[in-house]
Amino acid sequence: MSEEFSKAYWEERYGGHAAAHGRRPNPQLVTETGDLPPGTALDAGCGEGADAIWLAAHGWRVTAVDIAATALGRAREHAETLGADLAKRIDWVEADLTEWTPAEEHFDLVSTHYAHPAGSREALFRRLAAAVAPGGTLLIVGHHPSAPQPAVSHASAPRVHFTAEEIAASLDPGRWEIVVAETRTRSATAHDGHQITVRDAVLRACRRSATESTL
Repeated sequence: MSEEFSKAYWEERYGGHAAAHGRRPNPQLVTETGDLPPGTALDAGCGEGADAIWLAAHGWRVTAVDIAATALGRAREHAETLGADLAKRIDWVEADLTEWTPAEEHFDLVSTHYAHPAGSREALFRRLAAAVAPGGTLLIVGHHPSAPQPAVSHASAPRVHFTAEEIAASLDPGRWEIVVAETRTRSATAHDGHQITVRDAVLRACRRSATESTL
């Protein structure tokens, strides 16, 4: 396993700043899932839980997975402050996405934003795609290669960058409908409070039903 994105790396990173309870969900998640009926969701690489909490607040039953116990503890505490009804809609799972395999064809939504596994990114995305139920949605968002280097150290590592078109090309067109595969630029606030420019690679795909796959 690479030490670059090991458990120790992420524990140190989250332990180096205060809890971000006021942080909003990733904007691409809000944009791409706002029109979906709530069901079961997997938030892979959930961090301090902003996306999982947003999904739960909108009716989803969420499995939120992260390698960092510090991040999960903060996420759980934040969810509990928002009420028992919301908190009970989220299952927090401490696991390394490099090794962890979700149940196949199980989730109506599988979402991952800026996940940086210590192992193969391609292998991770294959496992996440396999976890999407027929008719369900796969949402992958990451740092585009042309993005200006943001004020967060991990985003400068070359292997965390990819294009949405690269991910789309890896999906079997007989089993997947590509809904969105594009690059989006937005402004964001770094941990140090500075405004930065972020260029996102956004892939949204719908897994075809068994009937559609045989056509």
